Amino acid sequence: MKRTFRNRATIAAVAVAAAGALTAGVGVAQAGDREADRHGRTTKREIAALFDQWNAALQTGDARKVADRYARDAVLLPTASPQIRTDRAGITDYFEHFLQKKPKGEKIRSVINVLDRDSALDAGIYRFHLTDPKTGVTKPLDARYTFEYEKRNGTWLIVNHHSSVLPAEG
Repeated sequence: MKRTFRNRATIAAVAVAAAGALTAGVGVAQAGDREADRHGRTTKREIAALFDQWNAALQTGDARKVADRYARDAVLLPTASPQIRTDRAGITDYFEHFLQKKPKGEKIRSVINVLDRDSALDAGIYRFHLTDPKTGVTKPLDARYTFEYEKRNGTWLIVNHHSSVLPAEG
């Protein structure tokens, strides 16, 4: 089932609103997850692992491998660019520049909502460790994120990814 951008935006907004109830313990499976897995349903653990796969793609330094994690009709609202990316070329272009900073991500907090066997949301806060290509100095950058995933032809793909720098508390 293909969702429209408006539906994706609504789902992402709900996920961000739910982020107020963020919990630590990223990727921890609950007894219900193990039971659901035996019945062929999507689990929170399965969805949590998708971030690890995306992060591993970042570690390759190959923008095309990162772009392979996204659906052809994906929307990317990236951390370090004001430009909305809506096709593979745009997503690849963004990661060609972002990967120059040798990003390594880690989740700080995560809320995962399995919507059905073929769609899920993962929203929260992650930290990137970014290396300045000129100085070699590595600094952390905390950001909010929302990943919307859909399983298409048996493969989980990112269909909507929003990331924005975490505002200072005030």
